[in-house]
Amino acid sequence: MRDNTEDFRQLFLADVPLMDVRAPIEFSKGAFPAACNLPLMYDDERQQVGTTYKQRGQEAAIALGHKLVCGDTKAARIDAWIQRVQANPQGYLYCFRGGLRSQLVQQWLSDAGVQYPRVIGGYKAMRRFLIDSLDEAVEQCPPVLVAGLTGTGKTEVIAALSSSLDLEGHAHHRGSSFGRHATPQPTQIDFENRLSIEALKVRETGAQRLVLEDEGRMVGSCSVPLNVYHAMQQAPLVWLEDSQENRISRILADYVTAMHAEFVALHADPERAFAEFSDYLLNSLLRIRKRLGGEQHQQLDALMQQALTEQQSSGDETLHRAWIKGLLENYYDPMYAYQRESKQARVVFSGNHAEIIEYLAELTINNQHGA
Repeated sequence: MRDNTEDFRQLFLADVPLMDVRAPIEFSKGAFPAACNLPLMYDDERQQVGTTYKQRGQEAAIALGHKLVCGDTKAARIDAWIQRVQANPQGYLYCFRGGLRSQLVQQWLSDAGVQYPRVIGGYKAMRRFLIDSLDEAVEQCPPVLVAGLTGTGKTEVIAALSSSLDLEGHAHHRGSSFGRHATPQPTQIDFENRLSIEALKVRETGAQRLVLEDEGRMVGSCSVPLNVYHAMQQAPLVWLEDSQENRISRILADYVTAMHAEFVALHADPERAFAEFSDYLLNSLLRIRKRLGGEQHQQLDALMQQALTEQQSSGDETLHRAWIKGLLENYYDPMYAYQRESKQARVVFSGNHAEIIEYLAELTINNQHGA
């Protein structure tokens, strides 16, 4: 039998399959990407056991747990665990603290003739490890940020580099008023866990700098961890440049073509998908109405409505370019120009995609050689 483990680093670096035996409510608040939730007790059962523990102590709580999970219920849960073990023989199981629940699951599996190791310290210890390792990463691998006007393709630069952390990818949000996706964002804890695991993997490559996109504290509803954000506030910037035409095309592809496809993938009814896609665009514009001013919002809203009508009737997305151009010229570009001015002293390099990627790759390589 394989030994129980507390080598958290290796678990996350290798994406080792994990069986989380906590209750669904615990799992939904925060978990790990490689984890599957197969509870020992479901939410109502856990609540009853918890109440009994508070009122009558551990012995009574354990007795109630055995009473609630017995017979066919117990057999069904053990069968589900065995299926998971057989599908992932290299994995581990855990509960919240690596205590009673994971030990009991381990024992019941053993009674069924199946040996399966657990994670010592459980979810709590693994979560603590990830928090600490992310703090260590930004301290020992100082960030450099990719900045630039809206639509220049900063995300593409992030994706092209092995030394990058994808804040927007992990937050499942593009970081602007139009940034949400058709499906929800992760919980704050899931966002932090994914970010920490990526940082571990980047450091494993030997990178001496972390490359991130220049973001605010919030990426949609996800908050950039404080130590990461503080490090970003001091970091040097590289400024990505591209033509307005390319930027409009990129925004059209991301916020119109791709977003419509996301809603189509969610709904079998094409009309419902288009209605939700239209609501997404119009409400995103409405959210910045105050900052645009009523008249400017009205003009852009009319252009957007016209583009949506044409897209729905013919499939042609060309008219969307008009409101995108207006939004860039009258809202995003002036805002970013102001931001660049305030951060000018931190800008260490400017260039197009290829030049920025080459500069950042060389920066990482040079740092690895002690330059």
